[in-house]
Amino acid sequence: MPPSTSRAFDLPTGSAGHRPLRAHWLAELIRLRETHWGPLDDADAVRRVRQLDTDLPARILARADLLAQRENLGPLVDGWRRSAQAILAALFVLALMSGIAVALGALGDGTRPVNVLWALGALLGLHALTFLLWLGSFLLKPTAATGLGRLWLWATRKLARGPDSALVPQAFLNLLARAGALRWLFGAVSHLLWLTALCAALAALLVVLSTASYRFVWATTLLAPDTFVWLTQAIGWLPAHLGFAMPDATVIRASDGSQTLSADAQVQWSLWLIGVVVVYGILPRLLAAALCVAATLRALGRLRIDPLLAGFSPLRDRLEPAAQSTGIDRPVDALHQPRMQSAPLSGLAGQPVLLGLELPGDVAWPPANLPAAVQMAGNLDTREERNRVLDALAQAAASRLLIACDARQTPDRGTLSLIAELSAHAGHTAVWLIAPRASGDQDGGDGNNNSEGGSDASRNNANNNTRAALWRERLLALGLPADAILQTPNAPLTWLQAHHG
Repeated sequence: MPPSTSRAFDLPTGSAGHRPLRAHWLAELIRLRETHWGPLDDADAVRRVRQLDTDLPARILARADLLAQRENLGPLVDGWRRSAQAILAALFVLALMSGIAVALGALGDGTRPVNVLWALGALLGLHALTFLLWLGSFLLKPTAATGLGRLWLWATRKLARGPDSALVPQAFLNLLARAGALRWLFGAVSHLLWLTALCAALAALLVVLSTASYRFVWATTLLAPDTFVWLTQAIGWLPAHLGFAMPDATVIRASDGSQTLSADAQVQWSLWLIGVVVVYGILPRLLAAALCVAATLRALGRLRIDPLLAGFSPLRDRLEPAAQSTGIDRPVDALHQPRMQSAPLSGLAGQPVLLGLELPGDVAWPPANLPAAVQMAGNLDTREERNRVLDALAQAAASRLLIACDARQTPDRGTLSLIAELSAHAGHTAVWLIAPRASGDQDGGDGNNNSEGGSDASRNNANNNTRAALWRERLLALGLPADAILQTPNAPLTWLQAHHG
């Protein structure tokens, strides 16, 4: 039998802003699933959550955690997250290789002069365009994903297979959109990828320019040399103020390809190109990535459960009842005084508990000579009695739980489900299969009557043995150990008192 789950939940403490992202992710996933395919059976989860002394949002998170454990949704979330991280790592590798390839393509193989304008456009042209598009995205709705972040989103959603798996990324996006983190997260992904590509290009430039000889020239048909001088100095103005050297006007005019320049002039052009890549490429992406990461963390820190959201609003009355018991106002009228056969369920914490499941009237219950240390939970025959016992065990789990069943009855799915639910609130659980002897074994008689009675008793015993074997088979399939299925009259009570006191 699975171990007790009646433990204290690892609920987030403090304000909602410090609750983990995964807990909110699971809550949104459960909400989407119930919205699409109807409410889940959450009676046991609600019973446990209502025992918690916390606010409604924390109870919604706790309920979602329990349901996600039962429906095995946690591995889906973790699997999708790992796949998304793997895709992101692959994109970073691709960005790294692309940056190196762009730098090598911009400089060429060294056999021909390098046109500084074409090299600058190859290194920073697409970067500048996408950066301007990102700035322009602030004119769009906040949920719009732009740039490489959209590519990452598309790739991760392609990996989601199956109805529940498809809801995992949708729940993630919904959560980020409500928190205001969607734009910033995708912006951070895009900027970090571009930053990787630009840093790789810079590294390639430094290596190639340090190990090979290149000649830098400018070429124009329409523009005058002075125009090119002004353009070069305008582009290099900011890098020059940050410490990067810039060619003087004489070197710029002489770089028209008609004359051979000195090695110092080529060094000036190299430093100018490196400074432009750093200042206009790497620094903007670095600042934008830092801004997006900080804004993402800040938005995720404001994660909240909205109890008025569709799917959460019906949970208020179930998880946080409007009417709470304040004690007994006055004695109940005698006519409506409830009558209960079992003792009040108190002091169950760490105690051995005995209860029966729909035992018929011909079974002597409770058993005679019951030890005083054993707590009786009655004979569960109605839904109210079952809920009463489950509520009591949810508040304080039993050390050992012995469940008595009528072995003459066929074990149905509802009974087995109830046994599994009860076992979740006990350290150890056993099932006592009670099979009273058939009346034919005890009644006397003579002649044919005795023969017929013996024949009926034999058939009854055979049927009982068949059902007992079926009970054992179903209980073993449920996860109950073989030594926890008891049938002898004295062994159950002995097991119940074991290791107690």
